Amino acid sequence: MRFIIKIILLISPLSLFAQNADSVKKVVPKEKKSFIPTGIRVGIDAVSLIRTSIGKDFSGYEFNADVDFYRYYLTTEIGHWERNFATDEEQYRNDGNYFRIGADINFLLKDPDKNMFFFGMRYAKSSYSEYLTLTTEDAVWGPSTTNYSNENLHATWGEFTTGLRVKMWKFFWMGYTARLKFRLRTDAPEELISYDVPGYGKVGQDNTTWGFNYQILFRIPFKKEKAIKKEDPGKAD
Repeated sequence: MRFIIKIILLISPLSLFAQNADSVKKVVPKEKKSFIPTGIRVGIDAVSLIRTSIGKDFSGYEFNADVDFYRYYLTTEIGHWERNFATDEEQYRNDGNYFRIGADINFLLKDPDKNMFFFGMRYAKSSYSEYLTLTTEDAVWGPSTTNYSNENLHATWGEFTTGLRVKMWKFFWMGYTARLKFRLRTDAPEELISYDVPGYGKVGQDNTTWGFNYQILFRIPFKKEKAIKKEDPGKAD
């Protein structure tokens, strides 16, 4: 039953806020601020694994980790990305690595399980290469093929993030991160502007796009954590 409740909380940030505001004051004693880290979480993005297993145009993975400093979480993400698009006249391929580094602010300070509803920011950078093959048909000379390539490219962008992290069982956590990616900058030449950037996605005219990750995580505490005793609900304050 508790597992089902946690699934509901994971889906609905509003319900997590309501539970925190209604019950935590009676259950959890007031804690002093401490900026000493209590543990590290490491995980993998399930969305990348699913896209790799069922899709033909994408292959990749992403790992992430964060560590707490009171309500602030220093976080980093690293990944690999390959895309392959093909039509009758064009074939595009890229591959590269990327990383993000930033911080999240947790708005569930008094939750005994250290669940998170957060907002944050990221700085991201990608190193990649891309290749384009064009096939044209001439009435006299027949079909011809032209190859283009951009190698050893670099791109940077920023992200605003929000999402949840919920403790499911002991050291096992799940959560998601929604991203608004903005201000993409690449060193691709004007002759072949990047079509897709690993870690960022398809390049649009306004240099903004959305992203979504669903993480499976394991938390490693730095020391044994004491269980928080719950007060008797019928006991007067």
